[in-house]
Order: sequence, then structure tokens, then C-alpha cells
Amino acid sequence: MELFNLFIKSIFVENMIFAFFLGMCSYLAVSKKVKTAFGLGMAVTFVLVLTVPLNWLLDFYILKEGALSWVLGDAAKDINLEFLRFIMFIATIAAFVQLVEMVVEKFSPS
Repeated sequence: MELFNLFIKSIFVENMIFAFFLGMCSYLAVSKKVKTAFGLGMAVTFVLVLTVPLNWLLDFYILKEGALSWVLGDAAKDINLEFLRFIMFIATIAAFVQLVEMVVEKFSPS
């Protein structure tokens, strides 16, 4: 049974291809030309430069325990929204990705 668990773990949990290369699908799709690969790299850099500080602000001023006390007073010092951290990070990045996509389509439709 231990050998079966090791087999399943090596395929689905600790598979290097799933862990490291699955997120490269978009990169591999546009990397045939240097111009498009450079554009994707610039878009990723732009999104990260904007979302990292915003995610920190959201985490520090909204999600941490007692963070809402600066808005709601002492009644909110026990509110802990840290369980929303991962969802908030994904939503922030997804929103900026959509924004970048709309801007790129507006100024470079091809």
C-alpha cells in the first residue's frame, strides 16, 4: 500500500511538470516570436508591479486581525479576515490582468 501511495504522490502531488511548467502554457503559446514573448513579459511585469503593493495594502489594512479598527473603531478589533487573503490576491491579479488585456486590445488589436 505504501508503494501505491508513493506512486500516486509522485504522479499527482510532486510531479515537476505539473508544479513548475503547467503555468508556462501562455508563455509557450506566444514565445515563437521575440516581439510577442517580450510583450507578455512586459505585461506580467506591469501587472506584478501594480498588484504587489495593492495586495500588501489590502492585507495590512483590511484582512489582518484588527485591521478594520481604523475604520470601524474598537468594535472591529476582533474581526479577522485572513481567510480571504488567497481569494483577494487572486481577485486583484485577475482584475489587473483583465485591465491590461483591455488596454492591449484597444491600442494593439492585432
